[in-house]
Amino acid sequence: MIGVISRLLGRTAPALSEARPADAAAIAALHKASFQRGWGEEEVYSLLIDKNVIAHRAVTGRVMAGFILSRLAAGEAEILSIAIAPKQRGRGLSRPLLDLNLRRLAGLGARTVFLEVDENNAPARALYRRAGFADVGRRKSYYQSGANALVLRRDL
Repeated sequence: MIGVISRLLGRTAPALSEARPADAAAIAALHKASFQRGWGEEEVYSLLIDKNVIAHRAVTGRVMAGFILSRLAAGEAEILSIAIAPKQRGRGLSRPLLDLNLRRLAGLGARTVFLEVDENNAPARALYRRAGFADVGRRKSYYQSGANALVLRRDL
């Protein structure tokens, strides 16, 4: 019992920062662990070097705990992907990561943010609702699994 308590008290909160091209492998590994069709390292790298992509990460020690990638164009942004490492889920990390990314997008001139989310992904849908996103559409059979995607929007 003392070991469990000391591990809980000894945990440090993940550090949030801008993601860099050197993070491509870690982000790709986390993406593959989180989604049916994971992105490869080259795909992630090309996003991270794109001047219109805004990327943030959460790191615990040297371990990638989570990330978010968005693309900005003409005053609008799209959240491309957000993922939290399985061992870090349920600890309240996704909201600070999302909020950091939204603040950066707003600071760069985005007025509206869009995203697609699997209509069966209740935790993600709850996160986005709490963050002020609203349904604006549906894409039938959008995912490889055949699941529909909800299109969500939030004004900044």
